[in-house]
Amino acid sequence: MTEATDADAGQAPVAGLLLAAGGGRRLGGRPKALLRYRGRPLVERAVRVLGDGGCGPVHVVLGAGAAQVRAALAAVPEAVPVDNPGWSGGMGSSLRAGLASLAAMEPEVSAVLVMLVDQPRIGAAAVARVLAAHRAGAGLVSAAYSGERGHPVLFAREHWEGVAQAAEGDRGARGYLRRHADAVALVECSDIAAPDDIDTPEDLPLLDG
Repeated sequence: MTEATDADAGQAPVAGLLLAAGGGRRLGGRPKALLRYRGRPLVERAVRVLGDGGCGPVHVVLGAGAAQVRAALAAVPEAVPVDNPGWSGGMGSSLRAGLASLAAMEPEVSAVLVMLVDQPRIGAAAVARVLAAHRAGAGLVSAAYSGERGHPVLFAREHWEGVAQAAEGDRGARGYLRRHADAVALVECSDIAAPDDIDTPEDLPLLDG
């Protein structure tokens, strides 16, 4: 990881939270975290993206293929795995599990930046841009692509309880962000990233880089 940490800069740390529990149902049951991008598992790549973008610590929520994904994380020992036994209930359960894990940490972090494991066209530059908006004072931040909200998203600590309460099914934090739309700082990232995700076999060419 190449970026200076927040501790080095004398700032409260912002955690990275990687949601990597999906089972890839529409991919024939292949856990998305284990798909390979440029020769490495997506989960390894995403942890490095979060770290290089300025986040730390990085917690990774595991679900489908948890043992294999945990083994893949050996390449990035700074990652903290978080098991979500209820992962099949959707993204909301993984978001709640990750927030609970971070809330129990000492020392506390000031915010969390959430990223999905299956978006290989989002890199460290987008993470850093969202993080910079928080450093400038925003408590709710979302990357935007041609004006449309996407990932990564950032929640200052005071929002975590509300986000966890609203996170159900596959909606994640979308309902919470809609209800607080006036407070969300949108950070345009379409010049440096793209929000394409890998859901079906037709999306697999994204892994070719």
